[in-house]
Amino acid sequence: MPRLLIVHHTPSPYCQAMFEAVVSGATDPEIEGVEVVRRAALSVSATDFLEADGYLLGTPANLGYISGALKHAFDGAYYQILDSTQGRPFGLYVHGNEGTEGAERAIDRITTGLGWAKSAEYVVVAGKPSKTDLESCWELGATVAAQLMES
Repeated sequence: MPRLLIVHHTPSPYCQAMFEAVVSGATDPEIEGVEVVRRAALSVSATDFLEADGYLLGTPANLGYISGALKHAFDGAYYQILDSTQGRPFGLYVHGNEGTEGAERAIDRITTGLGWAKSAEYVVVAGKPSKTDLESCWELGATVAAQLMES
């Protein structure tokens, strides 16, 4: 059974709402045969990455960059997963009160280095997530999970 790993840092109510919408999309009953595993960025292991077939990443944009927790997740696993996860699909959702461009660039660099395949447009939200923003998060989760279902 394909496995989707959601790695997230969820320190605020806004990030929590986005995370819940992503999980809801990924676990929609119409998506069958995909195991969805959720890990906080500070507790994810290299084994979690290796056992997954695709990834959803969630982070706030802190000081214009990804959270330290998500950076720590990649720092701790990078060389262990470098050659073994190439080509796997991923998606990203980011919450920021100001510029998120640095966070997006950081994920682009990390995932390019890993050879991952961007499988959906990033969901980027500034301020309180609107209904439309949360629907986009739901779509992100459903899209990446459905891609695994079809593989």
